[in-house]
Amino acid sequence: MEKGTLIEFKAQGERRLAVAERPEGRKHWIVVDQWGQSHTLHRRQVEYEVRGDPKRREDIPAFLQEAEAYLDPSSLEVAWELLVEDGETATPKQMAEVLFSDQSPVACYAAYSLLAEDKIYFKQKGEIFEPRSPSQVAEIKHQIEVEKQRNQEKAEFMDRVKRALAGESIEWQNSDRARFDALERYVLQPEQEVRLAQETLAEVGREQTPDAAFTLLVDLGVWSRHENLSLRRSSYPKQFPKKVLDVAQQYVESPPDDADGNRLDLTHHKVYTIDDESTKEIDDGISIETLPDGRQQIWIHIADPTRLVQPEDELDQEARRRSTSLYLPTGMISMFPPELATGPMSLVQGQVSPAVSFGVILDNNGEIADYTISASLVKPTYRLTYDDVDEMLELGVTAEPEIAQLAQWAQTRYQWRQAQGSINIRLPEAVITVDANEEIEIELLDDSPARELVAEMMILAGEAAGRFAQEKGIPLPFRSQPQPELPPDEELLQLPAGPVRHCAMRGCMPRSEMGTTPGRHAGLGLNVYTQVTSPIRRYVDLLSHFQLKAYLRGDACPFSHEEVQEIAYSAAAATYEATLVERQTKRYWALEFLRRHGNQRWNALVLRWLREEDNLGIILLEDLGLELPHRFQTNVQLGDRVEVEVTVADPHQDIIRFREFIESTVN
Repeated sequence: MEKGTLIEFKAQGERRLAVAERPEGRKHWIVVDQWGQSHTLHRRQVEYEVRGDPKRREDIPAFLQEAEAYLDPSSLEVAWELLVEDGETATPKQMAEVLFSDQSPVACYAAYSLLAEDKIYFKQKGEIFEPRSPSQVAEIKHQIEVEKQRNQEKAEFMDRVKRALAGESIEWQNSDRARFDALERYVLQPEQEVRLAQETLAEVGREQTPDAAFTLLVDLGVWSRHENLSLRRSSYPKQFPKKVLDVAQQYVESPPDDADGNRLDLTHHKVYTIDDESTKEIDDGISIETLPDGRQQIWIHIADPTRLVQPEDELDQEARRRSTSLYLPTGMISMFPPELATGPMSLVQGQVSPAVSFGVILDNNGEIADYTISASLVKPTYRLTYDDVDEMLELGVTAEPEIAQLAQWAQTRYQWRQAQGSINIRLPEAVITVDANEEIEIELLDDSPARELVAEMMILAGEAAGRFAQEKGIPLPFRSQPQPELPPDEELLQLPAGPVRHCAMRGCMPRSEMGTTPGRHAGLGLNVYTQVTSPIRRYVDLLSHFQLKAYLRGDACPFSHEEVQEIAYSAAAATYEATLVERQTKRYWALEFLRRHGNQRWNALVLRWLREEDNLGIILLEDLGLELPHRFQTNVQLGDRVEVEVTVADPHQDIIRFREFIESTVN
């Protein structure tokens, strides 16, 4: 290289032209670029050497301007097509001849510039440029187009974000879904890095944290500020597949033929359905009749969704996947499509409905003396609420003597189960509802006669079904519960009566078990029991209906012992997850309710200890039926009552803290 040679090199990745000034040692040169800046370069750093007359650095702008006239990237594609066809390579000088029919220094440099900037057609090997294969060029072009599309979508997304944050109503595009999905994953799985979510947060100018991702989704209107994260983290299906909805609509409009043509006609019975006012899936009703011999027969009528559902069909598979209807403060998510569950599957007042009816005769002590099970037709006469029935019982309404008779049998039945060793644990239960305006209401459920009546009738049907299956060898998912090891009576009696004592007993109760072998259910005091009374909203009940109905028709049961066991285990696992979602969602809204009532004092009962040595226990807010943790600042005993006030409530972080005001002590 000589003084005045025009060369190209890279500084911080940028191409620059400079003029060689003088050698620096044996291997380096001092060069001066067009801005007069000096650089010390090793010969290896020289990317291209322009042949021709010596130059001054003042000549560089004019040289670049002259070369600019040659720079047409589209011409490179023509050259590529010529060279790739013959399999030839080219130097910048040869390319100048191909492109411009000119091998002047300016033309050669222009050819080199086109090749240096090219990322599609040629690859450099030393001083030679080799044409890429057609397939390589096609792939590179595709990648460039994809990147271009991605950048365009990104720019458009950021524009929509900017307008949405400014309060404008935005119609989000399908292309936005990937970024929203990434943000959602970052919130739901904070332990994982989600690069697209973090990039999006950085572009919007937010912190790169899961909390910031949640806030952004809320600010953009994608999520509610009370988004149910427990439900989103679960595997519970949020929507029904289209094919399931299509089948549901078809059955609403045109039900299939009834496989049980010889149903027992019980439409003359006076049938009561008793539920909460908000209940839409009506899956049980009760009636009572006096037989010619003077005995009374209790009838428990259970909705018959298997009239529309066949084993392994679309509805069955979807119900099995869900395992249960989900009851959340914000509303119910049904196991079946709602138009079926609340329509032709339910026992609707005044309509003839298919049912499975359990007719039971009790002896004077409350034990089952005789029973019958039939596929039936019923026509519910009255739809009553628990409050309606409680009022009727309290007032002694003579126009409906059946209600009092059923209540009396329920009480007899309860006393019989107690004699069999049933364990009755009574703790306050709260129902939390959230309306469309996100107003929260918490209602305490009382142990009312109406609720006890219905509960006893459902347990009675479960025992009758269990006995029948045991006698006939029908594979059913029986429920059992091991005998608990309760504290000795003298120890229990030392605890304050009421919630504290019942809470201690609850802590000793083992979880119930499910299997195809009948076993004693210690909590209910029954030697055999299965659940059959909620087939619209509990899959194991539906499974039992499939088996019982097939036997009653004289058909083979659709599922073997092994299959029943496998399905029951799977459903139990899914139900457990659904129960966690219900519990966590209920707790979220409970904390939100307390957050909104931060200045209010609540009556609290010291219910049990978590770590007594650390004064950490569970309090029961008696007006709300809520059990929550609290670290006591003063010495208290189980059963003491204190007043508490919320100091910190963060539903999203699941944090609640109180301060206490000692009111009184219960010995």
